[in-house]
Amino acid sequence: MLQEYEEHHMNPTQSRVAGKTAVVTGGRGDLGGATAALLAQHGARVASLDVAGIPSAATHENISQYDVDVTSEDSVADAIRRVTDELGAPDILVNAAGIIGPAGASHTASMTDFDTIFNVNVKGVWLMTKHVVPGMIEKGTGSIINFSSIHGITGGRNVPLYHATKGAVRLLSKSDAAAYGVHGIRVNSIHPGSMNTRMSRRSAEQSDIGPEAYYKQLVGSNPLPRQGEPDEIAYGVLYLASDESRFTTGSELVIDGGYTAV
Repeated sequence: MLQEYEEHHMNPTQSRVAGKTAVVTGGRGDLGGATAALLAQHGARVASLDVAGIPSAATHENISQYDVDVTSEDSVADAIRRVTDELGAPDILVNAAGIIGPAGASHTASMTDFDTIFNVNVKGVWLMTKHVVPGMIEKGTGSIINFSSIHGITGGRNVPLYHATKGAVRLLSKSDAAAYGVHGIRVNSIHPGSMNTRMSRRSAEQSDIGPEAYYKQLVGSNPLPRQGEPDEIAYGVLYLASDESRFTTGSELVIDGGYTAV
C-alpha cells in the first residue's frame, strides 16, 4: 500500500528528510517498520532499533538494524553510541516501541505486569530521549516523536495499564517540549487509533467480548468506520520529523478515523 501511494501521489525524487539521521525504536514492528521505511524513502539515514530476535520487514539501503533493550540504560547508551559513530548524531528520534500487556481491570494485574509495561512504554521513551538529546542540544536542532495512543487521551476498560502508560508519554512529550525548545528541539506525540497491526489483533483476541465485537465497538461508530493502516501513521511521523513542522512542538497528532471526535 505504501509503495502504491508513492507511485501515484508523490514525486519519487522528493526527499523531505534528506541528509538527516533518524532513530526509530520498535523498528521491526508494524508501525515502526512503516515509519522507518518511509523516512528512508525520503532520504534519512535510519537506525531501526528493536529487541534481538525479531525479524525485520522494512528493508531499504538507508536502513541499518540495531538490537536494543529500551528498558536497559546500558543497552540504550551503547546503541546510541553505535548509531552516532556509524550514521551520525541523530536529528530525529521516533519512540515507537511499545507493548499492550494483559487485559483486565487494574486489580487483576500483577506487580510484574505493571513493571513490564511501564518499563517498555514509559521508561524506554525516557531513556532514549535521555541519550539522544545531548547530541541534539549540541547541534541546536532536533525532532522527537513519541508514540502515545488515543488511549493516552481517553480511558477504557480493557487495558487500563496501557492507557496509563500512554497518558504518561503524552505529558512527558509536552514537558520535554517545554524544556528543550530553547535548544531548537521539538517534541510531539502521535496518537494512533485502532490500527491494522499485530498488536491490535492481540488486544482484540484478549478482549472478553471477542474480537468481532471488540472491533465493532472500537471503530464501528467512527466517522471513518475502519482500522487505520501503518503507512497512515508513518506519514504523520514524516511530517513531524521534517522541517515542514518546524513551528510545531508540544502538540498531539491524533490519527484515529475520528474516534476521539464523537
